[in-house]
Amino acid sequence: MAESPNPRADQRTTARIAIVTVSDRASRGEYEDKGGPAAEDWLREVITSPLEITREIVPDGREGVAATLRKLADGEGADLILITGGTGPAPRDETPEALADVIEKELPGFGEEMRRASLAEGVPTAILSRQTAGIRDACLMITLPGKPAAIATCLDAVFAAVPYCLDLIGAARIETDEGRVKAFRPKG
Repeated sequence: MAESPNPRADQRTTARIAIVTVSDRASRGEYEDKGGPAAEDWLREVITSPLEITREIVPDGREGVAATLRKLADGEGADLILITGGTGPAPRDETPEALADVIEKELPGFGEEMRRASLAEGVPTAILSRQTAGIRDACLMITLPGKPAAIATCLDAVFAAVPYCLDLIGAARIETDEGRVKAFRPKG
């Protein structure tokens, strides 16, 4: 394997994962955040290597979400950030725009596959979702819907590619329970 471009990952055996819930109502305490806990439960079921998970709730809005993503990636050294909510067409849904403001490379295949999986589950409104993913330095960021069932559908659809992506960008290595998600890593 090539030398990691991120020396912080080489020195750690624990992956740092952040989950950001984007919701005006949840950030004000008017609505229970169900997306963040659902994403954390999913990760804890699937990832078998050591991990450290933090969760934050932020209001909708491009600038605030972008600032949170920068803080988590740059200041806190997150290897993976899952962002739930704010991916629809409503006026305050600006999570994809916030992501675009902070990433260096977009990975549109994530969004394509998540929408395809949701459509296969019989969710015709999946075409309204603007999920995507991108990389900032040695951090992979993935936007997800806010509903727990949709989060599971989307993560089931794309997570096999996540461990290898983290390897390629120099983030901390993660291993998965192959009975849940078989991580794909090319041989040789």
